[in-house]
Amino acid sequence: MTQKPTPSDRPVESLRLDNQLCFALYGAANRMTRLYRPMLDALGLTYPQYLAMLVLWEKSPQTVGALGDALDLDSSTLTPLLKRLEAGGLVERHRDPQDERRVIVGLTDKGRALRDQAEAIPEQMICALDMPLDLIETMRERLKILAK
Repeated sequence: MTQKPTPSDRPVESLRLDNQLCFALYGAANRMTRLYRPMLDALGLTYPQYLAMLVLWEKSPQTVGALGDALDLDSSTLTPLLKRLEAGGLVERHRDPQDERRVIVGLTDKGRALRDQAEAIPEQMICALDMPLDLIETMRERLKILAK
């Protein structure tokens, strides 16, 4: 016995998966993570650890709070990540002598040296994406607007 289609069985254009911004972002984020993985594996970093190191390569030392603000992560997510980086000898954490409530994170010599190895990653990613640089820059700027 075949059921007769009802109005609710017809596809709704606005609900098509291919029309969803969230799905396009999800797919793009997954692809980016897959492209980064072999490069970061060679450095012994996960993607979130790489992001934390990027912030610290820009400015070190800094407070955990400032690092969390830059990465849009709360301390409960950031603390285990920093503990793993510290266990790997890449960062050091200590209490701020002026305010014991604050924790300061700084790069070790090993963490600073890792920057030299990571320096080629942005260019490798541009090559892996195989897209015009101006399109990559435009997408990055538009995604920053979306992320606000």
